[in-house]
Amino acid sequence: MELTDRQLSVYEYILHHHQQFSMAPTVREICEYLGLKGPAGVHRILNVLIDKGFIETIPGKKRAWRPVVSSPGGPNVSPDESKAIPLAGHIAAGTPISIYDHVEEFLPVDPALYGHESCFAVRVTGDSMIDAHIQDGDLAIIVPVNDADDGGIVAVIVDDIQTEATLKIIRRKKNTFELHSANSIYPPMIFKGRDREKVRIVGKYVGLIRSPHFS
Repeated sequence: MELTDRQLSVYEYILHHHQQFSMAPTVREICEYLGLKGPAGVHRILNVLIDKGFIETIPGKKRAWRPVVSSPGGPNVSPDESKAIPLAGHIAAGTPISIYDHVEEFLPVDPALYGHESCFAVRVTGDSMIDAHIQDGDLAIIVPVNDADDGGIVAVIVDDIQTEATLKIIRRKKNTFELHSANSIYPPMIFKGRDREKVRIVGKYVGLIRSPHFS
């Protein structure tokens, strides 16, 4: 039941809009959220979400769908913390700051939605990942790993910063390890030789929850 990033983004938007307003967003509102000019792409995504069981249709309604998976009272929601995503402090998208000193709260979203039971959320600060559509205040969903594919977005700690972490794109070259922002105003952090050992990947980015929904 895995979704693409865009499908997941639309599902999350419907889910949190429904939680906040007790109704689904209109197709026009989803178009505006995605930055699309026409509704055709939205209808395709909605059909996928219906086929995969993430939303269901409501006959005779203008806002003719509602969330199923992870919706309030839905089949995948439980007061059990194993069916929620822990929000573990802040992560920096720019200037590194402290990460997961403690769990602040548990978000009522089933981690299975992201395909990883062990994932956690961290709140992003800064604009260095804005071109990857990761904005200040968003909740980045992270899976704990110690390695990731080249070009992936990861949460990393640089040893001389100790317990602080940042969200970056990793680039591996023959003799260097580079951490790139998704914002051209920020230069890459480049590590050569033994300095490459200072960079520790603590998790990979697998999705986000847009900031207005859990603030």
